[in-house]
Amino acid sequence: MIVMGILNVTPDSFADGGRFNSTELAVNRALQMISEGVDIIDIGGESTRPGAARVSADEEQSRVLPVIEKLRDSGAIISIDTKQASTAKAAIEAGAQIVNDVSAGLADDEMLRTVALLGCPYIAMHSRGNSQEMVSLAVYRDVVSEVVTELNARVEEALASGIARDHLIIDPGLGFAKEAEHNWEI
Repeated sequence: MIVMGILNVTPDSFADGGRFNSTELAVNRALQMISEGVDIIDIGGESTRPGAARVSADEEQSRVLPVIEKLRDSGAIISIDTKQASTAKAAIEAGAQIVNDVSAGLADDEMLRTVALLGCPYIAMHSRGNSQEMVSLAVYRDVVSEVVTELNARVEEALASGIARDHLIIDPGLGFAKEAEHNWEI
């Protein structure tokens, strides 16, 4: 079993209330998770909660890159949670090994090509729309079938962009453009 720990370096995280939004606090939290058995640290610098405002790539990178640089020799695998290709590239260059994209390449036209050039594992998550509109897009006739169909389309585009099949990891996106009953059904 592989365990991923989530580390949000944002002031408005829905998961931890922004408790780790400084480099020192974030690094200490990551080291604690590693000591507790976490294998992968997923570091995000932009909140993906419903209604969250987008941040610039520069702002996102100022939050995550110092943390990645301090953790790259920790023994844990580092994942960058980003929708922005430039942040993905900078994070991999700083020591991250995985790109985790909650938009599956839909938020940034350069993401899939960038990941293909980086040659790293890529987590493509299902969602609909952006943080401002995802709640209104949680309408499905058959949630499992529709999520599978939409993810298959993203996989095909990722493959066509040059991402290796064995580098693709698929996430059904529980809680993203889904209501509670959809999450249970998935």
